[in-house]
Amino acid sequence: MLKRSEGIVLRTFPFGEADLIVTYLTLDSGLVKLFAKSPRKFKSRFGSSLEPLTHSRISFWGREDTALPKLTQSDIISPFQSIRDNLSKFLKVSEIIELTINFIPERDVNKKVYTLLLNTLQAIESNSPSPSLSKGGKGGFVDEDLMVNHYKIKFLQLVGFAPRLDSCGRCGKIGYRFYISQGSILCELCAKGIDSPISISPAALRFYTDLLTWDTSKVNRIRPSEMLLLELSDIINMHIKYILSKPLKSETFLHSLSR
Repeated sequence: MLKRSEGIVLRTFPFGEADLIVTYLTLDSGLVKLFAKSPRKFKSRFGSSLEPLTHSRISFWGREDTALPKLTQSDIISPFQSIRDNLSKFLKVSEIIELTINFIPERDVNKKVYTLLLNTLQAIESNSPSPSLSKGGKGGFVDEDLMVNHYKIKFLQLVGFAPRLDSCGRCGKIGYRFYISQGSILCELCAKGIDSPISISPAALRFYTDLLTWDTSKVNRIRPSEMLLLELSDIINMHIKYILSKPLKSETFLHSLSR
């Protein structure tokens, strides 16, 4: 059966001397791994369309139960070359790519996640040294750290793993202590017997609620303080680490570079 879709290359693995296994997030088939024949040869018909982050129109062939369908066509829509060429941007985007691969089951279609990833890549690519050229509109530069954190929060919401930070997860009362093991804020009464809470400022709680509801274009217009963004980012990363039982490798690497 031949299928056609749009897809974004998340990662590739060498297979044999000249072949590749390409992981795509697609609009119509979800997360899929495809076999690409001989793309590593000099005159490959795939050209540069299998580079990480490339957004393409693709065709692939295989039965419904085929573990590794064959990629037959890949036509570039947007290469996102500027992200790959900028190490800082690429490392930040690597966090959301790794997050996506870790949380989404193969062949589980989620068009909202696909759109979120595409919009986030477009916003990060739009960053320009000239404020007048930035698609962020008012305020100049697109804050890449903000875009990455917005993606993480919206993504966790879309796949059903968002932490509950609006109120106590048991009784609904307002609280300001987050319990990693519960994935939620708990009030003082409901938290009896549970150790190690993380205090959250009221500003961080409001900021989190805003990011849950705003789309990518609106997020581009705000400028949170570095301290506020770091506070919320740390909580989200600890939440992800607890769910996966490990930190994201890309996030760990970024922290090591900043020391």
